[in-house]
Amino acid sequence: MSENDLLYTLALQHVPNIGGVTAKKMIAHCGSAEAVIKEKKQKLLKITGIGQYILSELYNKNHLKEAEKEIEFIRRNSLEVSYFQEENYPEKLKHCIDGPILLFQSGAIDLKQQHIMSIVGTRKITNNGIAFCEKLVENLAPYNPVIVSGFAYGTDITAHRAAMKHNLQTVACLAHGLNQIYPKVHKKYMVDMEKNGGFFSDFWSTDTFDKNNFLKRNRIIAGLSEATIVIESAEKGGSLVTADIANSYNRDVFAVPGRPTDSQSIGCNNLIKQQKAHMITTPFDIPYLLNWQLEDDIKPAIQKQLFVELDADEKLVYNYLKTENKKQLDVIAITCALPIYKVASMLLTMELKGVIRPLPGKLFEAI
Repeated sequence: MSENDLLYTLALQHVPNIGGVTAKKMIAHCGSAEAVIKEKKQKLLKITGIGQYILSELYNKNHLKEAEKEIEFIRRNSLEVSYFQEENYPEKLKHCIDGPILLFQSGAIDLKQQHIMSIVGTRKITNNGIAFCEKLVENLAPYNPVIVSGFAYGTDITAHRAAMKHNLQTVACLAHGLNQIYPKVHKKYMVDMEKNGGFFSDFWSTDTFDKNNFLKRNRIIAGLSEATIVIESAEKGGSLVTADIANSYNRDVFAVPGRPTDSQSIGCNNLIKQQKAHMITTPFDIPYLLNWQLEDDIKPAIQKQLFVELDADEKLVYNYLKTENKKQLDVIAITCALPIYKVASMLLTMELKGVIRPLPGKLFEAI
């Protein structure tokens, strides 16, 4: 985008009370951020959902002055800026209604034609969690995925380090501007991170550091990726927020189960129990469930075991999927006139029997 377009888009992003959703709505109506800022207030008030409160700070000249300063910071640090309507903006994030209008990046990030996987979890990761995370990345390496996380303690930095160890591209989404690094102890990984990917943020260099920023940046972690894996989580935590956001974007979510007595497994167990995540117990579950194929793979024929016994309801679901091809759980339940909870349990049983398989997008098909 031109420097003039960047100036006005930054100015619009700087306006209090105008987030990504509202800004996109106004740009769609007016044609550009510059047109929004130069439009008469009465005309903007005719846009659905735009009121006096939202527009109260729009015409403050200070936004343009601050935007000029931020452009200088961007220039000085050779940052790349992605605009939500342009080609260099991450493709999957374009489909997220609350994605930022501008995304700032450093490093050598290339997300085109790549599998993109977010790995998140507790900052108090256990030794078992570390081992699973490292093994997961090692076994996914042949598929050359981009590993996305938040650069925090625990699960995040474990995932980033494992990705770099196996020469995979890895991207950290930050909860602050690109003028700083948190936690500071992770500064030692910055050079290698930027060689193997880099950093994304939608925060300015002047934004104050706030704990609520971490929840806000989670939408970018979830939005960049085709799927999110939760390694470990307590009953509450930021990784569960990321999982919820990923579900709202209709992305696949996976969780590693643990013993009911393990405090750092409660969150994952609940995600699985509430059917908000697929359970994974080995690293190989991911490429299978997402139907990833290696370039040199000859897709093996999946053989059903002979003489599989299905009860009447299972036969009903199997015959429906055989006829209709891929369908989501709720559609199967409605069409077959069965309770959703029963169909969910049945699908798992039928998967173990080798007669159906799950697919990306929460779909199921008969084998």
